[in-house]
Amino acid sequence: MKLARIALIAAAAAAVLAYAGALQPSGARGSAADTAPAGITVTGSGSTTATPDRAGFAFGTVSQSKTAAAALAASSEAVTRIIAALQNAGVDRADVQTAEVSLSPRTNDSGDSILGYTASNTVSAVVRKLDEAGAVIDAAVGAGANQVSGPNLLVSDQASAYRDALEKAVADARAKAQTLAAAAGGTLGPVTAISEGGATPIPLAAGAVAKDTGTPIEPGTQTIDATVSVTFALG
Repeated sequence: MKLARIALIAAAAAAVLAYAGALQPSGARGSAADTAPAGITVTGSGSTTATPDRAGFAFGTVSQSKTAAAALAASSEAVTRIIAALQNAGVDRADVQTAEVSLSPRTNDSGDSILGYTASNTVSAVVRKLDEAGAVIDAAVGAGANQVSGPNLLVSDQASAYRDALEKAVADARAKAQTLAAAAGGTLGPVTAISEGGATPIPLAAGAVAKDTGTPIEPGTQTIDATVSVTFALG
């Protein structure tokens, strides 16, 4: 009788344990197979250099007169001459754009009386033949430009240079990951994720010089950088 009672208790305990297992959430059943695969995430960087072959400039004129209309008219006439001079110097009309037109009063020291008006008009221009940039500047100044800013040196095929920098960045990331995997006693697997960083052209004072019979313009070189973040599987 006592043995039967013990057997009955054991059977009941087993049923309770089985019922509890059935109610257990599936996520609580941990196993090695459920563990995310090991990986290595590294950042790679690469750079390439290119010589600028274009330049952007801004040419402006400032005029003063007693009336607003006269000041603006004088500035407009001057900038019209500048645009014509830019075209005669070889700048395509499509590369000339109005950047700013402004008109403001000039007052006395106390600010309670208007003495006249100041008008300014500025156009931007892209010089696609860098060896002609000096002559373009001189032509604009000769036509009446009394404000000049630039150059903004540009590489025409910057996209290609950036792709080259990206390739070097990925190679750098792989070399770093291989070093880490070997140090950890593992083997490097395939790429599981990759993301691109930013790119910024950095001007360098290098030696290529483009000059014409005018204001000298030295293009130097630009370094274009790229970064990537790459995750590799680890075996």
